[in-house]
Amino acid sequence: MRVRELAERLGLTFEGDGEKEISAAAELERAGAQDLSFVAGPKYFAAAHASSAGCLVATPNFEAPGRTLIRAKEARMAFAQALTWLYPQAETTESIHPTAVIAEGVELGEGVRIGAGCVVGKNVKIGAGSVLHPRVTIYEGVRIGARAVLHSGCVLGADGFGFAWAGDRYVKFPQVGTVVLGDDVEIGANTTIDRAALGETWIGNGVKIDNLVHIGHNCRIGDHVVIAAQTGLSGQVTVGDRAVIGGQVGIGDKAKIEAGATLGSGCGILTSKIVRSGQVVWGTPARPLKEYLEQLACLSRLPHWQKQWQQERKRQAQDGEEKRVPAETTPATLADPKHDDDAPK
Repeated sequence: MRVRELAERLGLTFEGDGEKEISAAAELERAGAQDLSFVAGPKYFAAAHASSAGCLVATPNFEAPGRTLIRAKEARMAFAQALTWLYPQAETTESIHPTAVIAEGVELGEGVRIGAGCVVGKNVKIGAGSVLHPRVTIYEGVRIGARAVLHSGCVLGADGFGFAWAGDRYVKFPQVGTVVLGDDVEIGANTTIDRAALGETWIGNGVKIDNLVHIGHNCRIGDHVVIAAQTGLSGQVTVGDRAVIGGQVGIGDKAKIEAGATLGSGCGILTSKIVRSGQVVWGTPARPLKEYLEQLACLSRLPHWQKQWQQERKRQAQDGEEKRVPAETTPATLADPKHDDDAPK
């Protein structure tokens, strides 16, 4: 595809050789003369100047006289769109692999594709254009919207983790609800979404879930939420629209993540905790990012304060003063800036 044609399809302007042929895409460091790459911001400028890419999708502030460029305010987004034309997916019709097991009462929308080794339980509904990659398991009664993409090994509708103590042993609490997925949901490999004890475990439209994520029973995930790998949600967690949840996050039962909140990687949300709309939190237990960073900075200075305290005790002992350190020169007071003249700035 020529640069000129690509720019026209994107609705963008180009600079340089519009007749240059582009046949593939690559990262800046490996791109060649017929490859397309992109420059998302200033920290990539040096790599872009050194790149051999035939054409760069670049932000307006990238200067490269003589290079062939396609200008875009959102370079990454434009590059992603270009990939769909450079690597078009083959037209496919509805297909079910011979090794897939489809139970009675299943409803499949137009163009659904089911890969090798998949198991689809009774009365499952799968919307038009959805794709089940190999070895996906869908339990009885689950409902999946249009254009869903379920990657290998994911499991929808297994029993939630519900048990009641009966004096001397645990008794299973029957899990009689279901799982409902909205439209345009993508679920990564080996992710599990448990059915509700009663009612529905709900995944909204446009939700993107990475590999190895666990969604507990009766969770409700709003529209266009993003959840990164190795994150676990306990039962009855609510996540508002457009929230972003990083990798390896743990969320206690009945917690509420409001719309637009961001949970940093590795943080822990305590049971019934509320993370307010638009808030960015980090750490365990999770706290506002500014507070978390301040505490990290304080923690990094503890060895310095300990050394100060030990030196103060030694000095007092040498001066013949009482060997017990007075209260005003304990580590706690040494942390005060007026006792910390030698601390690193």
